[in-house]
Amino acid sequence: MLYKDHVLVIADCHTPFEHPGYLDFCLSIQQRVKCGTIVHIGDMVDNHAMSFHHDLDPNGLSPKEEIEESLKHLKSWYKAFPNVKLCLGNHDRRVDLKAKHVGLPDRVFMPFRNIWELPDGWVDDFSWEIDGVRYIHGTGLSGATAHIVAAQQTRQSTVIGHTHSVGATQYLVSEKDRIFGMNVGCGIDRHSYAFAYGRDFTKKPVLGCGVVTDKGKYCQFFPMAL
Repeated sequence: MLYKDHVLVIADCHTPFEHPGYLDFCLSIQQRVKCGTIVHIGDMVDNHAMSFHHDLDPNGLSPKEEIEESLKHLKSWYKAFPNVKLCLGNHDRRVDLKAKHVGLPDRVFMPFRNIWELPDGWVDDFSWEIDGVRYIHGTGLSGATAHIVAAQQTRQSTVIGHTHSVGATQYLVSEKDRIFGMNVGCGIDRHSYAFAYGRDFTKKPVLGCGVVTDKGKYCQFFPMAL
């Protein structure tokens, strides 16, 4: 039996460059905690071939090839999790940003959900609120305390992703309330060429996912075994 007030939070998976064991890991945590609500915290896709910020690998996939490969991977996610609330991340928006960069108006854009063939059970927006907890990707936030900053800024319990090298929870208590911030890490394959920029970093990605239970009262980060 799954409980609607138990929320599984899938971290940044950056398809088609997600860790090959990440989907099964998320499924195992869903069953372990009996999560009936699923949130994807964003950066569902990587869009490396449309990056503004990193040098493209000349041996990598073309934009068309990367989209096609991503769709192959996403079909497994759609089957495993038929109903998902997706928070749009900065990588998810690279297609739109690239088009705007070259001067194309919104009228000529294909909608996000059409590009990625989102099933009817998947809904996308920039943020979601469930049982008083805010779920956002975390674009614009950085550092080891980004999840706490997010909670302070939103003035409510908040879950983020975005910062790959952090998987953590922290509670804040005042005279009036108790809130938490949680960063759910990521689900990437750090050995992929899409993440070559981080190979010399001392901090490595923290693979895992998050769970929020008891109508938004408690949170827990589950690290994935290396």
